[in-house]
Amino acid sequence: MADVNALAEVIDRELRSRGSAERAVRDRAYLKSELDHYGVTVPETRTVVRSALRGADLDHGDVIALAEALWAPSAADGGAGAQSSAHDDTGPRTPAGPVHERRTAATMVLIQSADHLGAGDAELIERLLREARTWALVDPLAADLAGPLSERDCGFEPILERWADDDDFWIRRSALLAHLVVLRQGRGDFDRFCRFADAMLEEKEFFIRKAIGWVLRDTGRRRPDIVCDWLLPRAHRASGVTLREAVKHLSPEQRETILAAR
Repeated sequence: MADVNALAEVIDRELRSRGSAERAVRDRAYLKSELDHYGVTVPETRTVVRSALRGADLDHGDVIALAEALWAPSAADGGAGAQSSAHDDTGPRTPAGPVHERRTAATMVLIQSADHLGAGDAELIERLLREARTWALVDPLAADLAGPLSERDCGFEPILERWADDDDFWIRRSALLAHLVVLRQGRGDFDRFCRFADAMLEEKEFFIRKAIGWVLRDTGRRRPDIVCDWLLPRAHRASGVTLREAVKHLSPEQRETILAAR
């Protein structure tokens, strides 16, 4: 067993060292985030995680434990002297709660260790999705983790079916985005995505409308005809947000026909 707590501390310490107070304020405002922020970019966070995992030889239990440790506040957080911001004029403070970059690192640990995971880990993934409350965490968990796992493990099929009918729009968005990567690559279950999307096509929630368009757009990179065939008879029901994304990789003729049908 790896020393998961020590590994989490290494990742946290490296993230803090790369943080920027100015970027933390800007990122928190952009994401409308209630979490603390260190002010570290996504590429820098990915570099930190890859470096920490290199040679770590984690088993399934280690991967889950490391992700859980990073998702939660650090062991030092929440004490009597904890502050609400990750920075002050003299350097990083101990944050009072969960930190966005730690949670980003947790998602990256799971994604980079996905070969250890399967449908049996769906409960954990769903819990993280429900707690994330931001596209910046939901989208990689859904598209880069749940999606490839669902293609590899048929045990995910009933889970995605349930997600598509969930009251939480972030979970419904996850059911859609779970199809993104595999459809972009020319594989995947387009019929299932279309069934999910058809049921959500007239929703008012921006993040649902955007997700439908996003998956259709990326599917259209390799298979524009199936996107056009599905979307054309539904153009009058689709939102402008969905259509603007969906038609990006269609031919000019297909694009004009769909937009005219709306």
